[in-house]
Amino acid sequence: MRRALTAFAIAAAAAMAVPVQASAQPAPPPVPEGIPVEMLASFAPAIIGAAAGTADVAASPQADLLAQARNLLESPGIPPEIKSTLERVITFLDGSGGGGPEIPQDNAPVIAQFLYPTLGKGCIGEGADSVGTALAVPGPAHLPPPGPQAGQAGFVFTALGTSAVAPEQPNPLTVTWINLDNQRRATQNLTNEARINPDGPATLSAIADTGPGRVIAVVSGGLTTQKEGAAPITCSFLPTVGMFRVA
Repeated sequence: MRRALTAFAIAAAAAMAVPVQASAQPAPPPVPEGIPVEMLASFAPAIIGAAAGTADVAASPQADLLAQARNLLESPGIPPEIKSTLERVITFLDGSGGGGPEIPQDNAPVIAQFLYPTLGKGCIGEGADSVGTALAVPGPAHLPPPGPQAGQAGFVFTALGTSAVAPEQPNPLTVTWINLDNQRRATQNLTNEARINPDGPATLSAIADTGPGRVIAVVSGGLTTQKEGAAPITCSFLPTVGMFRVA
């Protein structure tokens, strides 16, 4: 946990020096102005590391980590967007509420958007970046196919502006998830098996046996797309973080 906190602090310091690069491609929607994607993405390893450590330590070190993380948020110079995102993460990790959507009582599906959009450099073509959006759907639900059941969650990632998913994925996009309440965890490939948007934009999905509880997840990795008659394009997306509850 102390290593996770150290990574958290190092990421905070290093992120301040990372410039935000906006996509020059006008076709896909840009990242909303004011969201420093690179800075947010730099926190993802520390967030998932903190979540992964909760089963291995007593409550007092965990509380110490959260207290120090809150102190970090009070440091001067942290942009409001970063502070807001990390506050949501902390309240989700410590169980005090917030950070994810409430489960509705009328059996309506829950769609939990990840905390921020991500960027894939050169994913549309040379010099043309793609905005990636990720979401989670706690079961039971019909989407993504074949539909997550109770105690499961579906993940969907879409790379806006890209061509169809190529048959081969040499560096697959993955979702790493941890259930904070039952300590189940896994890293799964996001695949094209559900055939969502078969002609593009590239859309990948997976269904995870998370069990009930609070789940935190990180999507990152590579994506290979291919337009008919053209050479494949391989690129990588910065990590993005999602938080939600499974019934």
